[in-house]
Amino acid sequence: MKDNYSLIMAGGIGSRFWPMSTPERPKQFLDVLGIGKSLLQMTYERLLHVSPVENIYILTNTDYKEMVLEQLPDLTPDQVLCEPQRKNTAPCIAYAAAKIHALNTNANLIVSPADHLIIQQDNFAETVNTGLKASAQGRIATIGIKPIRPDTGYGYIEFDSSKGSQPNDVIAVDQFREKPDLATAQSFLNAGNFYWNSGIFIWKSATVLNALKEFQPELYDLFARDLSFYNTWNEQEKVNHCFEVCEDISIDFAVMEHAKNIDIVLSNFDWSDLGTWGSLNSHLNHDEKGNSTIGSKTHIFNTEDCIINIENDKTAVIDSLKGYIVIQSEDRLMILKKENEQALKEFVKVTK
Repeated sequence: MKDNYSLIMAGGIGSRFWPMSTPERPKQFLDVLGIGKSLLQMTYERLLHVSPVENIYILTNTDYKEMVLEQLPDLTPDQVLCEPQRKNTAPCIAYAAAKIHALNTNANLIVSPADHLIIQQDNFAETVNTGLKASAQGRIATIGIKPIRPDTGYGYIEFDSSKGSQPNDVIAVDQFREKPDLATAQSFLNAGNFYWNSGIFIWKSATVLNALKEFQPELYDLFARDLSFYNTWNEQEKVNHCFEVCEDISIDFAVMEHAKNIDIVLSNFDWSDLGTWGSLNSHLNHDEKGNSTIGSKTHIFNTEDCIINIENDKTAVIDSLKGYIVIQSEDRLMILKKENEQALKEFVKVTK
């Protein structure tokens, strides 16, 4: 695995996990499952199956560097790549790809968000290794997730299912589709040749840098035309300048919508993008009335179909709720109807 490098994107603020997730300590650093590990730690452990520890890099905001090192003590400070500004995913991927290419021109890059839940680690490693075989041929591999419902919160990937439909099949991508409305999502589900876009990418460093050079020449010039400053004392100063002047753009818009050498790898593992409290619910333990409760001093009565998370040092009594999300964190409390979760971002604005 010496040429395999894993890049964990951990710079977001996770606003839809308020009140536990805040800009000071966002969701990737939280133990949202109540198992003693943060989402970042779980992602790191999963990627140890495909990369040696010295080849795992965390892409995060400058404000979170110490938090990363606290949670992942086996990493060195040089393995935490700091973005001075949030400019979406393309600039941070350009930065990491250029830095690692300067170290190893044969590098394979596995790019993964920090906030996904994947329990079947062996199956995950098998799917990634399948993607690595495709990337070795100069292809861009993206892992697709078989949809289990007509979800409007994910982008979709269209492919020719006559060329493969089994787990770990590798098929050329026909096109990426943006987040659909419900009717379109249902049609995707019925068609059977649309998978969710997981946002997990596999490519050689040379491949993604060539794609940036072709489709985003200004971004390429900033981060990759001159590799001599990487892994030197003035790297951060140079990178800070690049982020100051670069465009705010996602890797999907920058590369994936333009490139023709993209394959989808059909996944062979259970997956959840833990974007909301509701998406977390299916992974929690439930009582006979459908409540998932975290909090050793939380007592509920006549309550059903609720997500409840109260800090262990706080005592709570909850009675006669149905279909609510109840979250307490430090000096913040949220009591929210499940059906209104998509409005959470708007509700939270009044707290600022």
